[in-house]
Amino acid sequence: MTHEQPTSPTGRRERAVDVLVVGAGPAGLALASRLATTGGVGVEVVDREDEPGGVPRYCLHAGFGTRDPRRPMTGPAYALHWADAAVRAGATLRTGVTVTGWSDGPPTDPPTDPLAVDVTSPAGLERITARAVVLATGARERPRSARLVPGTRPAGVFTTGELQRTVRLHRRPLGRRALVVGAESVSYSAVRTLREAGVEVVAMVTELPHHQVSPATALDARLRHGVPLLVGARVGELLGRGRLSGVVLRRADGRSTAVACDTVVFTGDWIPDHELARLGGVTLDHATRGPAVDGAFRTDRAGVFAVGNLLRGIEPAGTAAREGQLAAGPVLRHLTDGAAPATRVPLQVDAPLRWITPSRLDPADPRVATGGFILRTETRLAPWSSLVVSRAGSELHRQRLVRGAPPNRTLRLSATWTTRVRAEDRDAGPVRISVER
Repeated sequence: MTHEQPTSPTGRRERAVDVLVVGAGPAGLALASRLATTGGVGVEVVDREDEPGGVPRYCLHAGFGTRDPRRPMTGPAYALHWADAAVRAGATLRTGVTVTGWSDGPPTDPPTDPLAVDVTSPAGLERITARAVVLATGARERPRSARLVPGTRPAGVFTTGELQRTVRLHRRPLGRRALVVGAESVSYSAVRTLREAGVEVVAMVTELPHHQVSPATALDARLRHGVPLLVGARVGELLGRGRLSGVVLRRADGRSTAVACDTVVFTGDWIPDHELARLGGVTLDHATRGPAVDGAFRTDRAGVFAVGNLLRGIEPAGTAAREGQLAAGPVLRHLTDGAAPATRVPLQVDAPLRWITPSRLDPADPRVATGGFILRTETRLAPWSSLVVSRAGSELHRQRLVRGAPPNRTLRLSATWTTRVRAEDRDAGPVRISVER
């Protein structure tokens, strides 16, 4: 339920809800719709953007989930679908609301209960107290500055999100010739956006030896649209003053090539938008840089959950929405009994694997709500490689990868082995996932 209290002496309005969801992307909205349908649970979703829906709002292409697979939705329709579902179910949806921090700071010992956050909006300052807080703040691409690309600071440099907002939200003109940095799914989406805006894409460039999409997608861009893919190269410098005039590409052997262009789009290289989690004292996984959660999406701060692309960077919107729906059960169980796991066993990966999520396991409740684990690899894994799960030298599970796996593509690991991880084995250390070629 939602309760509003009188305004405090500081002029700040104080309110209480059962569940506060921070982030109105597919994960947060799907979670809110599932929770609100249960009845008797007050759910409020807040988002700093002016409209709900997250990244799909800017993706005009089809291919998003729907109940009818013969009629896939566009991104804006998909965003509207989940926003409508949450509101119809009875959740309160508020946009233009920014959570500025936790009113009680990092967790105390014993933990402060209930949870409270401070927010600001055009209506003023508020403090919202909740029995459970779900973080669904998503992910963002690293900009040019975070990638440490040297050179001048000209206009015409974008991330994919900035490009989509410029073209589809603000309808501002771009340049004439663009270079796309990256060769994963979002990179090819950027190519489509640029072409729709009338911009010639002179090339795509990646440091990896291969693209990271389906062969059909790569062939379509190269053969039908004439966009060459330059592999084994990186952007070494940006050129131009006032407006971008070109980029310098550097190859692994030291050779350099200057490419004339007035627009460059840095794609991929996602990082979880974890600022609020970090401010709240939530432990971050060192590999994903998102909150470390177990199979029930619980962080190590009592009552705080995390779902969607905040956990690891980017996955398809359908994956984020499904996680939001699956997290509703654990959140409801917390509202009922409030129990926190006594032991959480960390999951760690060995190179060339980059990360795994969930990255914690509760031996007392080894269920994984997603049905399995998501992994990424730094290099291409050959066909018939195996994922090997072990603890203290004892093998728990082995999964054969018949087709191998490319980097920057989703790799899934079964959760059938989780019941073999026992809490009483306190000195056994973490569970490790390695690759046997």
